[in-house]
Amino acid sequence: MDRPRVITHNSAAVDGRLALSPGTPIMFDERWPSSGQDGYADIMRRHRPRILLEGSGSFVAGGHEPPPLPPADRPAATLLGDFVPDEIAARATKGWLTVPDSGGRVRWTYKEYPDEAWAGWHVLVLAAARTPLDYLAYLRREGVSYLVVGEERVDLGAALAALRARFGAETVVATGGGRLGGALLRAGLVDEVEVEVLPMAVGGTTTAALFTAPDLDREAAPTGLRLLGVEERPGGRVLLRYAVEESTL
Repeated sequence: MDRPRVITHNSAAVDGRLALSPGTPIMFDERWPSSGQDGYADIMRRHRPRILLEGSGSFVAGGHEPPPLPPADRPAATLLGDFVPDEIAARATKGWLTVPDSGGRVRWTYKEYPDEAWAGWHVLVLAAARTPLDYLAYLRREGVSYLVVGEERVDLGAALAALRARFGAETVVATGGGRLGGALLRAGLVDEVEVEVLPMAVGGTTTAALFTAPDLDREAAPTGLRLLGVEERPGGRVLLRYAVEESTL
């Protein structure tokens, strides 16, 4: 396999909801319960990923219109090349917080978070050939690394292969929302599924949920899973771990 092993990890309500209200990422919602197992630290201890894959929707609320950027100040041929400066790569001793953002929605406050727990982790954006050039120019000015993988949108399969070839990534943990998880699932790029079930039910019809993806047609089969483990955690939480197998039909 020319790509890393991919594990999706989410905390979700018992009905699979990843948020409490539509368009409100949990990082901006004080009602969402904090992790009882140190969140990302728990993921890093158990899996030691080189890449954490997060969706852009985790950083910007639904319907968010980012502020305009100055026009691109470099030729398109330059901007559409990968940008991973050696000095930043040398500081990414732990790994890369990697975010597909072909639409250029996220404005980055930090490229390395000022938190001791995140020392050695750097932001890496996945872009596409259609990503606005002014956004790619902005990333370069801010010193935010990026890879261009895909034409109209980020090609996740090509991105995973590039992450392994370029950074030696053997394990990727995708902690993004339902759209990112759904895209990985439909592309056959998920090897394991982890869900930390929270003792609450949310309901709703448009609130973010696990694996948001196009509906299966009548001939398509669901993705088969094999139980790897069940761990009871404090506060009524339960961690479920599954390996992805062949379709169940």
